[in-house]
Amino acid sequence: MALADSVGDPRFFARSGPHSLATIATLIGAEPLDHPAASQAVTGIAPLQTAGPDDISFLDNKRYAPLLEQTRAGAVIVAPAMRPRVPPDCVALVTPEPYVGWARVAALFHPEPPPNPGIHPSALVAADAEIDSSVEIGPFVVVQSGARIGAHTAIAPFALIGRGVVLGQHCRIGAHVSISHAVIGDRVRLYPGVRVGQDGFGFAITKSGGIPNFLSVPQLGRVLIDDDVEVGANTTIDRGSAHDTRIGAGSRIDNLVMLAHNVQLGRCCVIVSQSGISGSTVLEDFVQIGAQAGLTGHLRIGAKARIGAQAGVMSDVDAGAAVVGSPAMPIKEFFRNVAVLRRLARKGGADKSGG
Repeated sequence: MALADSVGDPRFFARSGPHSLATIATLIGAEPLDHPAASQAVTGIAPLQTAGPDDISFLDNKRYAPLLEQTRAGAVIVAPAMRPRVPPDCVALVTPEPYVGWARVAALFHPEPPPNPGIHPSALVAADAEIDSSVEIGPFVVVQSGARIGAHTAIAPFALIGRGVVLGQHCRIGAHVSISHAVIGDRVRLYPGVRVGQDGFGFAITKSGGIPNFLSVPQLGRVLIDDDVEVGANTTIDRGSAHDTRIGAGSRIDNLVMLAHNVQLGRCCVIVSQSGISGSTVLEDFVQIGAQAGLTGHLRIGAKARIGAQAGVMSDVDAGAAVVGSPAMPIKEFFRNVAVLRRLARKGGADKSGG
């Protein structure tokens, strides 16, 4: 079976266009166009190596400059330093942030479809739920008593919106998402399989006859998710125990992340996949956490700190610091230790060969 074009396959992605280069230049804030072909229009987007004369492409990483020199694209978004390497028959759209421009152009050619207002006949919606008339509720969705769903929000099949949950405007809730004990702002996106608001991992230990028993502690907090947050597939966010769990505005959480009860994320934090953050840990604004990092509980991670992949963080991290390793340590110290170990290993090998 013949496959459609790999960029924006129309079976899966809406398509618009053609769009004039003048319109695109204005959209991305590019320098004024100075090229004989500047009045033309382009019909799609494509990578440098596959783009044709009717496509627009981009270059953000100078490692791929040879591809830029060979591209057949009709136009390309580049940084000022790359302008001389644009082929003469290609229109250069010059901007300080090519990847930002590419994101805007990709959204222009492939806009997200708006919600299709209405409630599917198979959905189960409580009589007292407050749902704006512009909301889309897909098949087999459950919306429980007292829930409120804001305008232009779309809820995909099999999602559960729990009792009293509040969803803001322009949200996107993926298939099989479950939300309970949560207040969620505007323009929040929860990808398929996300779990929000379940019990945190809290229990007391009692002893009866010398045998430890676990007594669950009621988890009485909520999850508060501010505006413009995205949460990746199969991520879990526990509700608070007595305080609330909070996700700050603009934060991006990848797939398969675990956030425990009472965790506090500041604004615009980034947490990469398979990371785990234990209870009551606070991340200040703009913190970045690499894949598979683990943070113990009751820590404070300062603003703009960076935590490397697979780091094991067991103590507070200062604002602006970069740490790696397990246990985590400042990145310069980590690589000094690595260098010392390598020297010792080489010395040990030399001693054995000389003996």
